[in-house]
Amino acid sequence: MIVQPQPPDPQAARDARTYASAATRSADRVIDSYSTSFGAATRLLGAPVRARVRSIYALVRVADEIVDGAALGSGLTPEQIAEALDEYEARTEQALASGFSSDLVVHAFALTARSCGITTELTGPFFASMRADLTVTEHDPDSFEEYVYGSAEVVGLMCLHVFATDRSPVPVAPSPQLLDRARRLGAAFQKVNFLRDLRADAEGRGRSYFPGVDPATLTEDEKRTLLADIRGDLAAAGAAIEQLPDTSRTAVRTVHDLFAALADRLERTDAASLRTSRVRVPDAQKTAIITRAVLRERRPRRRRSRT
Repeated sequence: MIVQPQPPDPQAARDARTYASAATRSADRVIDSYSTSFGAATRLLGAPVRARVRSIYALVRVADEIVDGAALGSGLTPEQIAEALDEYEARTEQALASGFSSDLVVHAFALTARSCGITTELTGPFFASMRADLTVTEHDPDSFEEYVYGSAEVVGLMCLHVFATDRSPVPVAPSPQLLDRARRLGAAFQKVNFLRDLRADAEGRGRSYFPGVDPATLTEDEKRTLLADIRGDLAAAGAAIEQLPDTSRTAVRTVHDLFAALADRLERTDAASLRTSRVRVPDAQKTAIITRAVLRERRPRRRRSRT
């Protein structure tokens, strides 16, 4: 005898929607509490892309707090921090499989992941890089490449899955070219952060990310080499922004240009100062960058020739 599936209980379905809404708002609160620039940029995303991208970054933010922030500040030992990270990854994987978590941020992420085709193929490397921060203090070229992929490039790929799916009711796979450009944009963001946070990572966390570079003796030549690599990643990623849907294009351009401006400031700052201070983009310049990106998208677009 064939057993017919039972129709969902209407009240249970309403409860699930209410819970999903609460989870989405929780992810929003996480992002708004930690990043004013990123929070402003994500508001330029269209629906439902905005909520989905913010859920990704909320999950990433919580993982980062386990490794580098709130967990340590709450008195957890290194062993307890490692255990908390393992538990968080397990909770995430369970939610990806089932579509539910009692953790509101994880639940919001799982809804996004299941709607856009994000799997453990991307979350696994992310958590592996977070785990590396608990034990690895210096990187060689191979471990650096692996770390940047897991900590940043896969986040760019997760966002790209959201951008490609856009308003589709089923996941849409991104094009191979966009996959490469999303990885390079994520890598650029991470490398800029490494260079900007050189002193904090070395003195506060005992870490040196760039292979062969001693944060205490960073030279002008080393700084120029690092920035040339960053510029290459930004240029490659920037060339693909026009291929994104209109629901994500303005926000991605804004974040790209904010990091390009930060790279400019890093270039104008001598290496000795980078060893002792943290460079930032002034608020007025951030506002100008956001305004330019918005106005650019409002301009009429040229039609491509069919010949």
